[in-house]
Amino acid sequence: MAANVLNSSHAVQMSIFIVRAFLRMREELASGAGILKRLAAIDRKFLVHDAVLRDIYRKLQPLLAPAPDRPRREIGFHVKP
Repeated sequence: MAANVLNSSHAVQMSIFIVRAFLRMREELASGAGILKRLAAIDRKFLVHDAVLRDIYRKLQPLLAPAPDRPRREIGFHVKP
């Protein structure tokens, strides 16, 4: 708008600078939206992987527990009373 009112080369340059700044802002916002979509997709993927890993952990838990001690036979000669 300043270029229309002032009618000078400096005002035209400033007007072009402002238009380029707004274009760059629009591009940055658009790329930010793309990044947010990608992050949301990654977050969903991690939630699925987290559920699968939790299920695997629950299934492995009994295998990781120590085995119960079996009664041992005593060695030697024993007399019954």
